[in-house]
Amino acid sequence: MALMPVSDALSAVLAGAEPLAEELVALDEAFHRVLARDLAALRTQPPEAMSAMDGYAVRAADADKAQARLKVIGEVAAGRPFHRTVGAGEAARIFTGGVVPAGADTVVIQENTVADGSHVVMTEAAIKGRHIRPAGVDFHEGMVLLKQGRRLSDRDLSLAASMNHPVLPVRRRPKVALLATGDELVMPGSTPGPGQIVYSNGYALRALVRSEGATPVDLGIAADTLEATVAGIRRAREAQADILVTTGGASVGDHDLVKQALEAEGVEMAFWKIAMRPGKPMMHGRLGGVRVIGLPGNPVSSYVCAILFLVPLIRRLLGRDEARMPRETALLGRELGPNDSREDYLRARLDERADGALIATPVTQQDSSLLGNLALSQALVIRPAFAPKAPAGSPCEILRLPE
Repeated sequence: MALMPVSDALSAVLAGAEPLAEELVALDEAFHRVLARDLAALRTQPPEAMSAMDGYAVRAADADKAQARLKVIGEVAAGRPFHRTVGAGEAARIFTGGVVPAGADTVVIQENTVADGSHVVMTEAAIKGRHIRPAGVDFHEGMVLLKQGRRLSDRDLSLAASMNHPVLPVRRRPKVALLATGDELVMPGSTPGPGQIVYSNGYALRALVRSEGATPVDLGIAADTLEATVAGIRRAREAQADILVTTGGASVGDHDLVKQALEAEGVEMAFWKIAMRPGKPMMHGRLGGVRVIGLPGNPVSSYVCAILFLVPLIRRLLGRDEARMPRETALLGRELGPNDSREDYLRARLDERADGALIATPVTQQDSSLLGNLALSQALVIRPAFAPKAPAGSPCEILRLPE
């Protein structure tokens, strides 16, 4: 059977995936949540013309020359408007954030004035409109300032608050159930016995799931029996997971039971095995409303496949603006030989040259079990199938790894 190209596999994973239901959350709970609807301002900001500085609100025509002497008729502070009109030869003491009183059309800053009893003297000529924030200079009521599909930043929350929204409509967080398989796995802190290894995949995957705005559900480690693997899959359904991610057991050995267990539970397999390195033995299917991604057991393969397939699926369920991981262009830091029939994703270090060019240098050892190389890498260099030899300095495509 021909291996499925990466682009076709990603299209299959995302096929039919629709954003999850909307829910309302308080502003303080909305950081990094994804907006489910466009958000329009409920007010105009500022609602009235306001002073940008401490000084005096005057008519520019009365203070267009230095040494102009004006009578001070009152004081305006933020939150305490002045209800008289500034007339000819008059000024109102005003502070930052104060509403500019009727009649005034400029603010002379305090540093350009000298107080003289009940009067104030201008030491510089006033300029009409200076130091005034017009009504609506930030935004007007009804303006859409935050768009559906946006993942909300800290600055977005400040804007939403200023727009007078105490709660925000966001997408429900996808629930991602993670099931590891393998008799050889022991937990960190244990003393591995003969042939055993310390389990590591789940820690990266759970962190990745959280960082993308989803909720991980740890289903633990299933023993290498069909019964244990089936039981783990059933726990994902009981947890009402949106996505089930399995790690390990996806290859062709006698103890690789995940595909068999999934099919026994009624999973409709969309594909099994992809034309990529690392990560060839990856699976995808549907179990009712649960989307299933079967990741390889090798830690680097597991992580790279999660970046390429799990992250875009989470983003699609969240209704993000762009689900697919963005690619960038860099220059190779070393020569690469010709590629074979599988698309390569090479761990690489990133450096910036003095002229601003981005240099991606693939690490020399690309074995899919080497986590040390993965931790020290900042990107994946993407090499198409059958790519010819590439000299150092030639352009390449990269995917940045999360920080």
